[in-house]
Amino acid sequence: MNASTTRRMTARSRTEAHRVATPLELFFDLCFVVAVAQAGTRLVHSTADGHPGHAVTGYLFVFFGIWWAWMNFSWFASAYDTDDVPYRIATLVQIAGVLIYAAGVPRAFDGDLAIVVLGYVVMRLALTFQWLRAAYGERGPARRTALTYAGGVVVCQVCWAALLLVPAGAGRAAGFLCVIVAELLVPVIAERGHRTAWHPHHISERYGLFTLIVLGETVSAATVAVQSAIDEHDALGELLPIAIGGLLIVFAAWWIYFAVPIHGHLRGNRQAFLWGYGHYVVFSSAAAIGAGIEVAVEQAVGKAHLTTTGASFAVTGPSAVFLFTLWLLHARHSKRGAAQQSILPVAAVLVALCAFAGHAAVLLAGIIAALAVAAGLTLAARNPESHEAE
Repeated sequence: MNASTTRRMTARSRTEAHRVATPLELFFDLCFVVAVAQAGTRLVHSTADGHPGHAVTGYLFVFFGIWWAWMNFSWFASAYDTDDVPYRIATLVQIAGVLIYAAGVPRAFDGDLAIVVLGYVVMRLALTFQWLRAAYGERGPARRTALTYAGGVVVCQVCWAALLLVPAGAGRAAGFLCVIVAELLVPVIAERGHRTAWHPHHISERYGLFTLIVLGETVSAATVAVQSAIDEHDALGELLPIAIGGLLIVFAAWWIYFAVPIHGHLRGNRQAFLWGYGHYVVFSSAAAIGAGIEVAVEQAVGKAHLTTTGASFAVTGPSAVFLFTLWLLHARHSKRGAAQQSILPVAAVLVALCAFAGHAAVLLAGIIAALAVAAGLTLAARNPESHEAE
């Protein structure tokens, strides 16, 4: 596709052969990870300082903005990516918005939301331009759907900006929750009359690639934390079980996520909405695993104001959430029989309980996650019809 020309923006085919992620989409994902890393860093600092409630609340709010902007871009691109000059420029503006958003994450954790809202509005207004351009190129129901998306996005951005004028407190928090619900309802309303032409193979690949990038950020953050602790405290004996356990958890997370293809399950909007929206939990918990490992490392060397159980749960909690959510959204569709279906839910419960295992908690959680993969492989070998690869 020649990016030097301007093309009429019309829907791409849902059955287009060899549809894969573009270099621009990969660049987009990498820039979003900057914001993910900032959110994870603030989660670590607030948790290690002994404020886990504030840390989790702030993290979930900040991560929503990251995830929702990424998700909206990805589904729009799956239906309307023209890869011409206006499309590329609009995408680069969205990238600039996420970098502004990332710069405002530390302030957002302290209650100053002006910068993150500014970055979010930049991202979303660029997407509005894309939807208006799609509306210009479409006719009939497709045009109405594009205009509904554009109008819904604009209304939500006005509400975000207006909420900055509301004093901090319960009223502002309630307002934020209302606007978040409104954001989530925009696609539901827009798609009622006409389904956009998103591509199942492309969407599943996009989500898989972002999962890989988030898991990579988790490994990077944990590695830096372990390295810094060794350099400053020479505590290899205390850190080695955390490092090994954390690595086993990440390896198991990768294996389970990519065990079977999911695109065959994404047959319509109902399945796609549940699967796509549910990935907010998948992505946020995956990124939180790395933050939890950092907290466990800081606690092991005496730098965190947390008990051993609290620091361990910072790892085992998001790991358990990841495993259970992945089973609920993703893995259960390829499993057959009670034995296969029970592996991940049982593993999630056991991993969460590992928080009470003292200094061996993270290592034990990693071993259980690895055993869950081994159990899946064993049962799959006995029942090839399940197409299970775990």
